[in-house]
Amino acid sequence: MIGDANEGKALTVDVDGESFARIPIRTRVVMPGDDLDVFISDYAKTEVRSGDLLFVTEKIVAITQGRSFPISDITPRLLARVLSRYVVKTPYGIGLGMPETMEMALRECGTPRILFAAAVSAVTKVFGRRGDFYRVAGDKARAIDGPTSGTIPPYNEAVVLGPERPRDVARHLKSLLPAGVEVAVVDINDIGGNILGSTLDRAGESRLVKILGDNPLGQGHQSTPLGIIRAA
Repeated sequence: MIGDANEGKALTVDVDGESFARIPIRTRVVMPGDDLDVFISDYAKTEVRSGDLLFVTEKIVAITQGRSFPISDITPRLLARVLSRYVVKTPYGIGLGMPETMEMALRECGTPRILFAAAVSAVTKVFGRRGDFYRVAGDKARAIDGPTSGTIPPYNEAVVLGPERPRDVARHLKSLLPAGVEVAVVDINDIGGNILGSTLDRAGESRLVKILGDNPLGQGHQSTPLGIIRAA
């Protein structure tokens, strides 16, 4: 169902001279084994209309793909424990700042790439530049999601990887919705975001990042993993 604005988030935003509504869709908690097609049909199909864009958080796509792992099932290697100590922790997410998420990054991206990203980051931080670790490690590392104080159970005790084939997922979901509705799979938090896959062109994706720049869905107990962008 359509939800109210999340705390501190406006329902409308002006971008490039146009006004857009950001409409959160409140849902139940997505669980491993859920069918994403059914979930989207149940919660979004009757809410969208031609000209809308449905944005779907990457986390629910990944969970329905079986890419959520209980922390208790992850045994970090020594390298993961060491590297995780040097990751900057923020209030917005643990990222790779815990041994279990770093272990999954090593598995997802490969040890050589993560080591190279760490080496580049160590050098560029000396010159006051930040963010190079994730720029080098890539989207797979950036999309790994660990638990925070605001994470909804059972994912407060799990690591969720990024989704597989997000562009293909977006195209498929579009086929389930009314004509004229675009779809984007997004990784958005309070310090920025990425469009992992969509049915938009590059200009449309760039504009979407601006529209979602203040993270209107929130990140924790709001239970709004879907949202609609509509010209206001």
